[in-house]
Amino acid sequence: MGLDMHRVGQRAKGGLRAAAHFVWPSRSLVSGQHHGGEGLIAPEDFARLTFLGASGCRQCALPLESDLGEASLCGKCAAKPPRWDAARAALAYDDVSRKLVLDLKHAGRRDGLSTFANWMTLAARELLDEADVIVPVPLHYRRLVRRGFNQSGWLAQALSQQSGVPAKVDALVRRKPTPSQGGLSARERWRNVRAAFEVRPAHLPLIEGKRVILVDDVFTTGATLSACSRALKRAGASHISLVVLARVVRPSDVTI
Repeated sequence: MGLDMHRVGQRAKGGLRAAAHFVWPSRSLVSGQHHGGEGLIAPEDFARLTFLGASGCRQCALPLESDLGEASLCGKCAAKPPRWDAARAALAYDDVSRKLVLDLKHAGRRDGLSTFANWMTLAARELLDEADVIVPVPLHYRRLVRRGFNQSGWLAQALSQQSGVPAKVDALVRRKPTPSQGGLSARERWRNVRAAFEVRPAHLPLIEGKRVILVDDVFTTGATLSACSRALKRAGASHISLVVLARVVRPSDVTI
């Protein structure tokens, strides 16, 4: 009897889901168009996304023509290593991925978070396996109040749930209300965030001697991520790995 009731309940839930899908069909995260599938991304949209995964430069996630494993480095990182130790990106930031990134960043669309976290986990599995804590790039409190959310904090929490690595969303703080990085040149971006971040004194024990995953939505020039990494290193982090949803690979895509 109990098993029969369970089956009836499962059928009823399935019927409700089907009815809801009929009334409110799925809207693709990529195109924004309704589609007939069950997922958040239409199959034809999924095929257009460029996944970077664990290949490419191991220190900045830039795609390379050939993959040499852990020895894979781009010319820039070989000549001048970044402040962090490793980097992974789930997607290339391009004309296809731009909408899903901007819908998260500016519109606060959260329904894709578990999907994004899954992609980021696949790209950075070996880094997450060795990590102690996940920390997002913070917003200044004034911007956080105006916007109402920090998309990097959402990604950090979703990545924590996916990987099992604890997240501390307020470990880093942005000390000064820097202007938005959007539309700035690379030089202006670096100058804009210089000395803008620090680790909260109360959270120093969580960072000192620890392997930290630093999370952001988009890797553009690396200016913000470098400033955050500098603050984490000053606080005693033993290893810093960047894990981002998307990485700009063409200068023309720096329009976020």
